[in-house]
Amino acid sequence: MEAYAPRFEGDPEQWAVTGLLHDFDWEIHPNLPDHPTLGEPILASRDVSDEIRRAILSHADFTGVPRVTPLEKTLFACDELAGFLTAVSYVKPTRSIHDVDVAGVRKKLKDKAFARAVSRDDILSGAAALGIDLDAHIAFCIDAMRQKAHALGLEGSRPQ
Repeated sequence: MEAYAPRFEGDPEQWAVTGLLHDFDWEIHPNLPDHPTLGEPILASRDVSDEIRRAILSHADFTGVPRVTPLEKTLFACDELAGFLTAVSYVKPTRSIHDVDVAGVRKKLKDKAFARAVSRDDILSGAAALGIDLDAHIAFCIDAMRQKAHALGLEGSRPQ
């Protein structure tokens, strides 16, 4: 999220916070439609901005909140893909995002048994809503995650 902010003239801090908070309530409300609907009032009570809360609500189709702003569209576009890229990293011998590439991700996307809970349709429609070619979106997100690999726990290690 933070990496995309400059591309869409967004505030990197606001976009980073949105990305960090969007699933904050998943462990509290692990069932849909409770997540993120029941989490939004918690954020409101903590003075989280309207823009961030709306983006969080819009990342779930069933809330009825349309994705209009670049922040909202980007959150949706990055949500499932970030999880998928993490899963691809974990199956690498090094468990590192540094060993993930677009071709490998595209191959894994075709394997419906791999990370089966990740919506391929959301990944495709998210990139389309941003007006970005899917391969370019995947490459951008891989690079962004590489920049934060240590914080994400995706630095990995070299095989013994």
